[in-house]
Amino acid sequence: MKSEANETIAVKISRILADRIIDGTLEPGVKLRQDHIAEEFQTSHVPVREAFRRLEAQGLAISEPRRGVRVASFDINEVREVAEMRAALEVLALRHAAPHMTRAILEAAEQATSEGDNCANIREWEAANRRFHRLIIEPCGMPRLLAAIDDLHAASARFLFSTWRSEWEVRTDHDHRAILDALRKGDTNSACLILARHVQWIGHRPVRTASGKIRDGFSIIG
Repeated sequence: MKSEANETIAVKISRILADRIIDGTLEPGVKLRQDHIAEEFQTSHVPVREAFRRLEAQGLAISEPRRGVRVASFDINEVREVAEMRAALEVLALRHAAPHMTRAILEAAEQATSEGDNCANIREWEAANRRFHRLIIEPCGMPRLLAAIDDLHAASARFLFSTWRSEWEVRTDHDHRAILDALRKGDTNSACLILARHVQWIGHRPVRTASGKIRDGFSIIG
């Protein structure tokens, strides 16, 4: 029973820390202090260490000899990798979803796009954007594929929040509407081509860190 309780606490801690890393509260390179986290969650170091191992398995943290555990950094190559994987897997899902597309799904996706176009901050936009992508691929009926895509969207969200924590600009997503137009016409090939291009568009901007330093920020804007 004690082992199961520790496992449950570890899952909770890893989930909360993952959320903080993804939304940018914990920035790349920040040290995760075992004692502080154990105190925050009122637990021993055992579940905290297990939570750290879970974060490492997700690629969100890295353990360094004699330096402890830190939030993993990322570079343009990792962003490109996620973009290319999203393109491949989302296109696969869309090809299987297209035959099962309904008017209701397309209308819901159109609504998600409209909401995204009018979002005033990055969190709202990311949620609307993720909802659009999920809506058009969910009819594929392939749970393992959808779970893998969900993981990639979580990685995309981390890149996005890390780069655009402020100064978000309202934008009109023409690609989303072009994808929907193609799906309404039954043109799956065109919808897939637009989707593949769309999710591989990478934005770049300088980002000021909490310490005042400037770093390059890269994110998938799709």
